[in-house]
Amino acid sequence: MKNLASRTAQTHARLIKAATQVFATAGLTGATTREIARVAAVNEVTLFRHFQTKEQLLAAVITEAIALQAEALAYHDDWTQDLYIDLKNYPKLCNQMIEEHEDLIGTFIGEAKRHPQAARLILYKTDKSLHEQLVVYLQKNQEKGTVSSDIDLKASVDSFTGMLLHGILRFSDIPTALFVQS
Repeated sequence: MKNLASRTAQTHARLIKAATQVFATAGLTGATTREIARVAAVNEVTLFRHFQTKEQLLAAVITEAIALQAEALAYHDDWTQDLYIDLKNYPKLCNQMIEEHEDLIGTFIGEAKRHPQAARLILYKTDKSLHEQLVVYLQKNQEKGTVSSDIDLKASVDSFTGMLLHGILRFSDIPTALFVQS
């Protein structure tokens, strides 16, 4: 029984890994369950035993990526517990996570218009998870006295992450045509 549960978990993990690869290269529309099953080295029926639809599989892929990001933020080796240093290093960690999942993020952005409800849900889950990590970190700093107790932590995190998003958008590829002088 224990061995069966272990094999089931391994198959589940292989399917998510395979789906991540296939979605990143083919997009949601171009990815087929047959190709995902082939990359995972299982038959298509096995895929459907684990996930009823391709959209459920995509949700599992995103959930897995979010969990890995939250874990990296919660237990990152570079957390010094020095507020100034940690908030300076946080954008570097976020950028590293974005680079690691660049293909999947690109696919997600491309598919968001076709699947707006799923996109909103995924963005909400991602945003919520990352915000919670930062709020907890700042709460600990309030307890230590390094963050003022009268600061609204959720609003502070919103402002901080908004600045990060702006920085990401600002330094991403911008068409050079925007800068052509007339």
